[in-house]
Amino acid sequence: MILVLALAAALWGVGAAMGAPRSVRLNMVLILYVGVLALHLVLPEGHPLRMATGESAALWLILGGFAALVLGYRLVLRRLKARIATTQPDATPKGPMSEVELNRYARHIVLREIGGPGQVALKNARVLVVGAGGLGAPALQYLAAAGVGTIGVIDADAVEGSNLQRQVIHTDARIGMPKVFSAQAAIEALNPFVTVLPYHRRFDEDIAAELVAEYDLVLDGTDNFDTRYLINRTAVAAGVPLISGALSQWEGQLSIFDPARGAPCYQCIFPQAPADGLAPSCAEAGVLGPLPGVVGSMMAVEAIKLLTGAGTPLRGEMLIYDALYGESRKIALKRRADCPVCGS
Repeated sequence: MILVLALAAALWGVGAAMGAPRSVRLNMVLILYVGVLALHLVLPEGHPLRMATGESAALWLILGGFAALVLGYRLVLRRLKARIATTQPDATPKGPMSEVELNRYARHIVLREIGGPGQVALKNARVLVVGAGGLGAPALQYLAAAGVGTIGVIDADAVEGSNLQRQVIHTDARIGMPKVFSAQAAIEALNPFVTVLPYHRRFDEDIAAELVAEYDLVLDGTDNFDTRYLINRTAVAAGVPLISGALSQWEGQLSIFDPARGAPCYQCIFPQAPADGLAPSCAEAGVLGPLPGVVGSMMAVEAIKLLTGAGTPLRGEMLIYDALYGESRKIALKRRADCPVCGS
């Protein structure tokens, strides 16, 4: 057995001296191992070659198993390191954090999945939220509290009294104020380290492409299909991930539509808008007040995961939450080859 091990060491050393790649040297040693094992399985007991190479095949099988475990462990470890390297944000700060910011975001920084590099990534991120209503309100608040450096918010509506049952970013004193300016006031009061860019207008074809191109991520909190399809087309064209949420009475849903990274787009899942009356608005069907807070907060969670590389985002999956029965479930989503937006 010592003779075989010495021969294996010699093969490895000669290969290294000749500049042979590591894989070639491993194959040479593997061929030697298979040859010795074959001798033990073919030759009868007591044969001189078997006696000279360890007498029993059991020893070689144990040695081979141990070597396979070591190599397998190293392979898994190398792949994990490569995966971490590709998902971790750039650790080089593009702007220093003050002592006040470090204290403000301390609970993030101690999270292993976010840490200092993740918080810096949030500080340097630019997120566009379309709609400052039910879903946009909690998403904006938690993105701002989390330290997302630049938040754009676009909405053409003004605050109404009927909004206040669920759109908690607004207040009674700001009824009549454009929602984007009401949201800006609330965000700046919450976190002065965040830059808010309000756009008091509709998200339409005139501005869509130019606006989305300025951001790393888009959150869709709108409540009409025409705008949703436009946001989707624009995000797909720009290669920007889209986090989309929707509400109806007691139920909410959200997903990440990101064809640039293998996930379907919004129109893959909803090829066409439902007929009139099949998808009533919140004003027509009603909606539970805290429900937008739950789903909008989930949208903010997915945004933070995408920006920091933490966890597993909802790409290719849809999360459905039923508040009436306290249940949630996930369904898998697939791209459609004939999708007019992202299909081949």
